[in-house]
Amino acid sequence: MAILISIIVLGLIFDFINGFHDAANSISTIVTTRVLTPFQAVIWAAFFNFVAFFISKYIIGEFGIANTVSKTVYEEYITLPIILAGVIGAIIWNLLTWWRGIPSSSSHTLIGGFAGSAIMANGFNAIHGSIILKIASFIFLAPFIGMVIAFFISLLVTYGFRNVNHHKANDWFKHLQLVSSALFSVGHGMNDSQKVMGIIAAAMIAAHPLHIGLGIQSVADIPDWVAFSCFAAISIGTMSGGWRIVKTMGTKITKVTPLEGVVAETAGAITLYLTEILKIPVSTTHTIAGSIMGVGATKRLSAVRWGIMKDLMIAWILTIPVSALLGAGIYKIVMLFL
Repeated sequence: MAILISIIVLGLIFDFINGFHDAANSISTIVTTRVLTPFQAVIWAAFFNFVAFFISKYIIGEFGIANTVSKTVYEEYITLPIILAGVIGAIIWNLLTWWRGIPSSSSHTLIGGFAGSAIMANGFNAIHGSIILKIASFIFLAPFIGMVIAFFISLLVTYGFRNVNHHKANDWFKHLQLVSSALFSVGHGMNDSQKVMGIIAAAMIAAHPLHIGLGIQSVADIPDWVAFSCFAAISIGTMSGGWRIVKTMGTKITKVTPLEGVVAETAGAITLYLTEILKIPVSTTHTIAGSIMGVGATKRLSAVRWGIMKDLMIAWILTIPVSALLGAGIYKIVMLFL
């Protein structure tokens, strides 16, 4: 029981870290365009992170991404020490990338840590290769989809407002950015909170055969308090900020105006909703970064700082293998004490 409780607590801590690590995703453009102050922006984003719980629970009616994450490792190979080591490894990588100001993927960190500890315990036959491959492919697909959507929305909006006074259009888009930021924050809440739900569900499923309290038979049986806690934790984390990454996302990739902020956030939100339908956990970081690139590319290709994007892409590619190595190493350490 102690290990299960530790996993739940650490999972919620990870969710909190995810909130302030990924706060930049939904507030970077709205802060850099000065539509809201940083404090107002994090409160706004946190509120809509939490609204996502009610949308997932009562409108969509399921937590499909949580189900996908819980199946990263085959059920017969899942043990509580494996999950514990994976979560600890994910927390370490998330804190390191936050400290360095690198907008890496919390999603892929968690999945990498979980898979790495399972591989250390049982070999590569323990992981569900097709699911991990599908998730890993969206390291490239999510930013590309966001970029393409943002590119075409930006062209349409620019053409549609070509005869409107610049200052008047700017005022309109400052107000619209509140809506687009809210839409993206809902997508962030739905996507990222469910990843921790999936890990906690996997732990509860592993606890069931051991006749430990809180054990469940499937993700469908996950208690409401787990879902509520995960959405609450990410909302509180978002309110804690994440200013190091705001600077990277909001200013280093390309200069963003209110119009471009609306386009980037809308494109990012559409991408997140599509992946929610597909039940594929993706990185909100990758999604918004790709959307910002798409906006910048409509002005001219040189408007995007491709060198910064290259550095970000390297960090994204390294996330799963590095967090997997961390998970594997921590599993060995954990087993010394069990």
